[in-house]
Amino acid sequence: MAVRLQMRLGVVAESDRLTDSPDRIAVVEPSIGSIARTKGSLYLLVTCLAQGNRIREATRLLVESIRDQYYYDESAGIRVCLVKAIAGANKRLAHDRDRYGIALDERGNGPIGVAVAVVRGNELYVATVGPAEAYLIRQARLSTLPDPHRERGLPSSEVEPDVWRGDIGVGDSLVLISPNLVARLGAEELKDAMVTLHPQSAMEHLHHRFVAADGTGSDGAIAFEATEVSATQKQRELVPVKSPEPLAGAPERSPIPLADSVSGGVAAVQASARQARSAAGGAAGRLVWRLQDLMPRRDAPYRRVTPISSRRATQRRAAVGIIALALVVGALGIGVYLNSGGGQEGELSSLTTGQRALQQAQADIGAVFGDGVDLVADDPQKAERLLVESYQQLAAAEEAGIPAATVDPLRRQAVEGLDRLYRMIDVRSATVFSFEAAETPADLGALVRGPDGAPYVLDRATQTVYRIDIKGKKATAIVRAGQSAAGTKVAEPRFLAIGGPDVLILDARNVLWRWRPADKKGKGTLTRIKVNGSSSWGADVRGIGTYLRNPDAGLYNLYVVDPSERQLLRYSPAADGSGFPAAPSGYLATAQSVDEVTSLSIDGDVFLVDAGVVERFVAGRTGDWATGDPGDALLRPPPSYLLSATSSPVREGLLYGYDPASARMLAFDKASGEFREQYRLRGDDPAWSDVRGMVVIPGREGDPSLLWWVDRDRLMTAVLEPVAAAGASPSPGASGSAGASLATASPPAGAAPSDATPSDAGSSGTAP
Repeated sequence: MAVRLQMRLGVVAESDRLTDSPDRIAVVEPSIGSIARTKGSLYLLVTCLAQGNRIREATRLLVESIRDQYYYDESAGIRVCLVKAIAGANKRLAHDRDRYGIALDERGNGPIGVAVAVVRGNELYVATVGPAEAYLIRQARLSTLPDPHRERGLPSSEVEPDVWRGDIGVGDSLVLISPNLVARLGAEELKDAMVTLHPQSAMEHLHHRFVAADGTGSDGAIAFEATEVSATQKQRELVPVKSPEPLAGAPERSPIPLADSVSGGVAAVQASARQARSAAGGAAGRLVWRLQDLMPRRDAPYRRVTPISSRRATQRRAAVGIIALALVVGALGIGVYLNSGGGQEGELSSLTTGQRALQQAQADIGAVFGDGVDLVADDPQKAERLLVESYQQLAAAEEAGIPAATVDPLRRQAVEGLDRLYRMIDVRSATVFSFEAAETPADLGALVRGPDGAPYVLDRATQTVYRIDIKGKKATAIVRAGQSAAGTKVAEPRFLAIGGPDVLILDARNVLWRWRPADKKGKGTLTRIKVNGSSSWGADVRGIGTYLRNPDAGLYNLYVVDPSERQLLRYSPAADGSGFPAAPSGYLATAQSVDEVTSLSIDGDVFLVDAGVVERFVAGRTGDWATGDPGDALLRPPPSYLLSATSSPVREGLLYGYDPASARMLAFDKASGEFREQYRLRGDDPAWSDVRGMVVIPGREGDPSLLWWVDRDRLMTAVLEPVAAAGASPSPGASGSAGASLATASPPAGAAPSDATPSDAGSSGTAP
């Protein structure tokens, strides 16, 4: 018989997909014969490594556009129609790129990938564009269908998809899959699943493995396998016919003479015998019944009626007896079990389980660090898998009763290896200045680096702003509450900021003061700055900041976080720098709640720490930018930020965030949000348990950056480079040091670069 192909499909249900996955899938298997013969069946996957609701809408637009345009276009063959459909969808997406918030790379290419396959009869057409992959599995061999333009994701100015054409036979399989899923699981596991399982089971298995491996984001995948279907043939229809025998249907008669008469007589005799036997049986039965009637009989007993209350009492006593018997039997059984040592067997079984877990953890740690091997440096992915498994096995061993003295040394090895994988760097703290000897206990609340390179701190306890002389170990009060200046008195200082050559202080009456240093000994002049409408800010201002728009003239914009206006108010300076006379404008393109803003940084873009999350605003709009995940959720809770600081006044360098729950600092690339490294204080140093303000000073010529911070009564510093512990292996390169070695000399604690420029946020670049 003729043989045709049928595709067995495998795809993960939408309800089982990850919530943060932007991928879209479309499968069209036409039921109309003409469409199936000309266009075939379409299998389409659109992937994207970025995340967000707007990216998900963009992938949905691409899926619908490619599918509709391919089946609508009948002007050419399959190859040409696929190329035209992808090009048309790319043009439509490029037109609406700003609407979906899609960022292009330096070559003008987007982040979205497309993988499409068409099956018509025994013909197979496959095309991929951007970050999407296609694999053909034939005779248990995995083949990659190459894409010469993989780096050109959509939208792109040059879309040249190459359509691969080949034959598909019985047993062949094709997989369209996201590169994020392949990178997490590997191509070998993909091949094994497709060879041994049904396509649907294979896709579900791979997705479960991806989720178990802590995979996030893009998880789209389609698979189908060609199977054989036998074609059916219509047989000849049955029609009624007339028998050629003329006596067909007549009663049958025996050809033997008199045979019919003899058989009829025998039948009559048999019927008469049956009637006689029935009559005799009836007479005998009647005789037996008469004899039974003559026999003596016993009278029927009286029926006794038992009251329902008595019946219930009897049932209750029976139930109590059964329960008592069950309790006695159970107590005897428990006693016999305990006397026979059953509890000890359970304890021994638990200890055996814990011992096996401990041995497995030892083997995993030995595979990572044993015999001169360091998989953390040589094979980080394998090292992470083994160390995570050992960490979990140690937890199981401790739960099973293995002593902590045995488990803790192994756990420390596993944690140290994981911290190296998660780029955790140990640094050393040093105290620059302390207010512990002051008559009034200090309550520091803010820190800035002044235009003269010195730290300025705000003490809420004495309502004073101090300039700290690092070399002289001296704190000089520059502004106090109640101090007279410009015909009025200064109220309680609340916020500090740096603007060009000035230190700005906002007091409790929303009056802005400018202190301009005259020398490096703490002398300067205090002037009141007029700000249009400052009296309407109210008492709920969350912070202030500046952006230096003209370094030569010292002119800077003023920013005020005002929850009552649900805005970040922006003030432009007067031409002579005397104040901010014009009405403010709202920097945020869309008003939003800023009640929980705890930090503000400006470098041309604006970074707000709002309710523990760092948000970046470019020209007043926020997009898909987000701080990267350090990946160490097994060891510590996800970071929730309180403060942020930038390492440079321009749109480059690193952004630092303070996570108080884990007492650590995390560094991210300002442009992409990519996680770079994280820091903690060496040993059990608690100096990062109560950080209230911080400043990052970039190093010079490859030197590591310097961190200043204040807690309740101290100004402290740390060089952001690794500190070697006894027997420890080198950690990743510190921020700003490009992998500086442990032998690199560190600058003195608290020392700032001698030729450092003022640390005004945004000293150059386009004004936000």
